[in-house]
Amino acid sequence: MADFRRESLHQAQVVTLTAFDQNDKLALEPMRQQTERLFEGGVRVFIPCAGSSEFHAMDNEEIVASIEMTRQVVGDAAHIICPVGLQLKSAIDLGQRALTAGADGVLVMPLGHPYQSDSGARDYYTTLLDELACPSIIYKKTAIPSNNLLLELASHPHLVGIKYSLTDISGYQNVIAADEGRLDWFCGLAERYAPFYALAGAPGYTSGAGNICPRVTVAMHAALARSDWEEALRLQQIIMPIETYRARADNSYNISFLKHAIKSLGFDFGPPRPPYRQLTKEEMLEIDEMIAPIVAAEEELAATVAS
Repeated sequence: MADFRRESLHQAQVVTLTAFDQNDKLALEPMRQQTERLFEGGVRVFIPCAGSSEFHAMDNEEIVASIEMTRQVVGDAAHIICPVGLQLKSAIDLGQRALTAGADGVLVMPLGHPYQSDSGARDYYTTLLDELACPSIIYKKTAIPSNNLLLELASHPHLVGIKYSLTDISGYQNVIAADEGRLDWFCGLAERYAPFYALAGAPGYTSGAGNICPRVTVAMHAALARSDWEEALRLQQIIMPIETYRARADNSYNISFLKHAIKSLGFDFGPPRPPYRQLTKEEMLEIDEMIAPIVAAEEELAATVAS
């Protein structure tokens, strides 16, 4: 877009949760209220319907409706990035409709296809970038796309960033140095790794925990941006119980934790869709107890701002 600035994404980018009603239909009203809450908490980059918000269990109609609602809430005061992926034609269709509905750009989700190669990935990404012709971020979570392919694609006029989601700081340092500033390389591993990636050059990170404590994560990013490592790590420790729990059993609690935890804020987003993990009653009680001090820290920050 003509007025798009890469620097506007140098923030805590919150992947906003998706709500379903008792009939498993998209429930926009609680999502609207939550989006208003996040905006009031300082969030200025929204990524509805991405990985932590059940992208792979949603259809294009639901994603477009979520983008449209988000734009209605935030107006022109925030950026909205729409996830696209899976089949190429479907990804192009979703991206085009999302841009019409108010998205500023797209996040190309990790390739889920078997038998991957850099040459095939190159064709997929180049076609998407050409067809959508909008600010785009590629999500790197596995070996494909390789760092070499990403560096090759960095010259494409519509590619603005990479969501780098590997626990490989050395590889990240090498690729960001080789890129020489053509792209922004964001930490895709949320608050657990954000301080270390920030030290290595990441200008921002994606967050699911921000759904529960937006002010805490926005403040953590602000501390990282001004190189106040002590304060950033203090705030990180408030959020870490969320990230530690979500990482259990090969990250299979990622969505189910957040969808239950948000009930502590008075929102019912329903259970996650299959095949995502359903929680036991014991796990729900454990989460309720765990989340209480985090919500208290969020409320304390809100009161400080209000005063």
